[in-house]
Order: sequence, then structure tokens, then C-alpha cells
Amino acid sequence: MNEKHTIGRRNLLKTVGAAALESILIYKRATADTNQSNAEKKTRKPEYPQVPKRILGKTKIKVPCLCIGTATSNLVEKQIILRKALQWGVTCWDTATNYAGGNSEIGIGKFLSKNLEVRKGLFIISKPPDIRTTVPNVASVERHLQTSLKRMNTKYVDLYLGVHNIRNSAQLTEELKQWVESAKKRKLIRFFGFSTHTNMWQCLAAAAKLDWIDAIITVYNFRVMQDPKMQAAIEACHKAGIGLIAIKTQAAGPVARWVGQVVKVETKEDKRLVGYFTKRGFTEGQTKIKAVLQDERFSSVCVGIGNVALLASNVDAVLDKTKLMQADMDVLNRYAQETSRNYCAGCAEICDSTLPDALCHGQISDIIRFLMYYNNYGDKERAKRLFRHIPAGVRGELLSTDYTLAEARCPQHLPIGKLVAEAVIKLS
Repeated sequence: MNEKHTIGRRNLLKTVGAAALESILIYKRATADTNQSNAEKKTRKPEYPQVPKRILGKTKIKVPCLCIGTATSNLVEKQIILRKALQWGVTCWDTATNYAGGNSEIGIGKFLSKNLEVRKGLFIISKPPDIRTTVPNVASVERHLQTSLKRMNTKYVDLYLGVHNIRNSAQLTEELKQWVESAKKRKLIRFFGFSTHTNMWQCLAAAAKLDWIDAIITVYNFRVMQDPKMQAAIEACHKAGIGLIAIKTQAAGPVARWVGQVVKVETKEDKRLVGYFTKRGFTEGQTKIKAVLQDERFSSVCVGIGNVALLASNVDAVLDKTKLMQADMDVLNRYAQETSRNYCAGCAEICDSTLPDALCHGQISDIIRFLMYYNNYGDKERAKRLFRHIPAGVRGELLSTDYTLAEARCPQHLPIGKLVAEAVIKLS
């Protein structure tokens, strides 16, 4: 990395070194900007470097290429993170009705109640809970949207993902389309889309044929990008003008182990990957973000942020202009192949074809994802809460089901039976 980039990053990381002290000051200054006139704000240059922006498909809206997930439940910490995000130009905030038991949206609402003037500059994304129904209930979607608006002290949501973790295109009904048109006319939402962790390429391909999907949040990372079907679906959405935001960029798996926000390096593959990119001047996490953003069909990456230090590390990654070389991508690709048994690619239709009806509809894929939240993210309460939402009858069949055929067909060769058993023990 050249000297210019090194100096820029050094200055940025100084802010992290003082994060503990600065956090208190930020919180105390939460409403200081409201005393300045509009003229002063227009002429004032940003004190901090600003995250680059990209156009979000046919919405024509410019969004920062880093979006923050706001699932943290600590309301005071959230105020600090949101204030710091604004300073770096990270104005795209992702939340949901059920994130942090509702505290995610409540925290945003508290921030906006004290900083009304910043609302126009924000791009807020929200969504209803991941509800396991064959088709969405529009009355329920409306109810959750109204809850979100009230909690966040806002009259509208910029992007509403009316189906959270869509599993198949049948969920994109004509009734839902009519609701979208109504919500837009009432100016409750500006744009509409969905999120997906499951059967991603099928859902993306179907959306590309619809004229009422504005943007999609989808799993996309250095592992998933190797799937030609996923690449074809992304290209179809891009040509249709659908804005794309990537999640799960770290491609963490259920058997990975983290200590706080730092990966615990255990295997020779992990050590080789971390060592290689450390020499290049990046952390492993920063490298994975950069790999996604080099695909310019994606407008932004959305990363869960639990503290200011992690926010600064992610900002650092997107501010740095050094491009990953083909040799760097080859290292990531080889690592993906060597560690495929650590990652569920969300291709639930393969599991579903081998399992009893009660365990279909992406149940097993979701359970492995919940285990990843527990083991990898350290987000144990969230993992347990999501697991409890699975019907009791389904949970009762998990340990008595034979997963041999599912394991034989799994492209990632995951030990599905062992992972399900581990999930039952840890998440029950």
C-alpha cells in the first residue's frame, strides 16, 4: 500500500484509539448541530472523510457504499454509533421491526427526535419480521410498517423490504404489488423491495422480471460470487435497474469461532488467509468488503455495527482506494474452496427436496444460519429468539430426522446432522 493510503488510514484509526473518551463527548454533543443556521451548514466542509456514494439502481438515489445494520440493543451505544456514522457520511441505516426486540427502531427514533434536521439526508431501510407464511399478509405488512414509522419518529421509510428473507417468488403476489402502490401514493414508503438469505438466485431472477421491485438486499460474498447461477441472476437484476445491497459479506459459517469482533484463527487455511492480507495492509474483514464492492453492480454493503471501533474499521475499508488484484481474488477463491464445509450457501431447495414436509421451506438452512449467529457473531440471544420462532412441532422432529441424503446432495458438503444437533443443544 502506498504512503498516501497509509497516512490516510493512520489518521482515521486515531479516532478509534480515542473512541472510549470520544463516545461520551459525542453523546453530550448530540444536539449541538441544531443550533447552527442552515447557511453555516451549507458552507461548512466535512470535518471527517466521507464514504463514497453510488446510485441505487432505478431509484436514482445516491447511497453510501457502506450501510450500517443497527441491530444493537444498547440505546446509548446506538446514539453514539449513529452520530459517528453521520460524521463519516454513512447515511444508509438498515433496521427491522423485530431487531433487538424493537430497540433498533426505537433507538433510531430517539436519535431523530433530537436531530430532526438530519432526516432528509438519511436513507432508512426497514422491514417486517421474517414470518413463515406461504404468501405475505398485506394487513400484517401494513401493521408492521405503521409500527416502524411510529417508533422511528418519521413519516416515511426510504426503502421498505416488505418480505424479509423471501424464500420463493410465489411470495411476490399481486395483492402485495397493489399494497406497494398504495403505500407509495400515501407517501409512507419511497421504494420497495425484499431481502433474501435463502434460494437467492431464484428469488433474484424472478424479481428481475417484475417492474415493481426497486431494490433488494441479498447475501453476496467471496463464496457466493463463485456461483454462475447467482452471477446470472445478479446481472438480470442489474439490467432491470434493480438496486442491489450486499449482506453477509464476511461469509461466516456455523463452525467458525470468534472472540468479540476478532476471528479466532485455528486452521492452517485461516492462518494463511489472515497472514496474506495482513501483509497487503488489510484485515481479513476489510478484504472481504473490498471484494464485494469491486463488483460495481452493487451499490452498497450492509454490515452490522456494534461499536465505534468496528464502524471505523469498515469505513477505513471503503475509503481506501487500493484495488484487490487478481492474485488477491485467487487467494480468496482458494480459501472458499478449502473451507466450503464451514459455510451454508442458502440453497435450501436442495435440503428441502430430501426432507419431510415439516422441515421444508428453508427450515434447516435457517437453523444453520441461527447457529452461525450464535457461534460466529456471538449474538446468542438473537440466535435463541429466532430459533424459538420455529414451530414447536418442527423443533420436535429435528433430532429424529435422517439427514444422510441432504448431506450427500449438499454442494458445500456440510455435516448437516451434526450442525442441527448442535443448534438444538445451544439454542433450545
